Amino acid sequence: MNNITVGLKKFLSNKNTVTIVGVIAAIVVLYVGYNWRVKQATNPITVPYALQEIDPSTQITEDMVGETQVPPAMLKSEVVRSKQSVIDKYSRADTVIPAGSLFYSSVVVEKDQLPDSIILDYPKGYVLYYMTVNMTTTYSNSIYPDNYIDLYFKATYASGDENDPNNGKVMVGKLLENVKVLAVRDSNGKNVFSNVNENSVPAMLIFAVPEEHYILLKKAGYLKNYSTELSPVPTAESLKTNPGDLKLSSNDIKNFINSVTVWTDTVE
Repeated sequence: MNNITVGLKKFLSNKNTVTIVGVIAAIVVLYVGYNWRVKQATNPITVPYALQEIDPSTQITEDMVGETQVPPAMLKSEVVRSKQSVIDKYSRADTVIPAGSLFYSSVVVEKDQLPDSIILDYPKGYVLYYMTVNMTTTYSNSIYPDNYIDLYFKATYASGDENDPNNGKVMVGKLLENVKVLAVRDSNGKNVFSNVNENSVPAMLIFAVPEEHYILLKKAGYLKNYSTELSPVPTAESLKTNPGDLKLSSNDIKNFINSVTVWTDTVE
């Protein structure tokens, strides 16, 4: 055993031997590294692709997505490599994804990234209503999408009769309740909460109501001679398992608004 150890030490102490061993080791490392890089460049990778043409702003469902294998060298950095990263996302609003195309991260977006995403979230037969707000009326920007609000109506009663004891009095009451907020936008139409670092100021709340209530809200907004105001008041309705239905809260206010406006089948 000692002879073997002594012989090994002599062998390793020989400069020529060390050089040869080093060269061999370097060749082995280069060979292994080269083969690893070749395999990395040629071994196919499974990626998702479109089984059919996908129109803009379309939800991508599982039956629209297939999988295929392609060499890594053909893949650009923005190619989506996981099927699950595509399903239930949406095609960008200005892009058609051709049948057979790979998916790219620049054209696959979340629903709230679509400019018209709010039109996907309200019941049939409802009408979108844009309500002007500011930091004060939104409680320092404390009203979020999917929150529920009640809408309060204020008007200065003006009968035109100086002897009317109610002339000049202020009417305040709840007009609608359980109104679901779909979006909060700034003055440029951008989502206030899309980037918290921008400190966006809310300028409008967007929600949807039945057409009858929409017409009532529009009428209320046009009653300038009565100094009318609509005010959103946040509620805890969104915390409930089954939030209550949107409903009219005051027939008295409804009757007042209708009594000082002219009925029409359409609203400009």
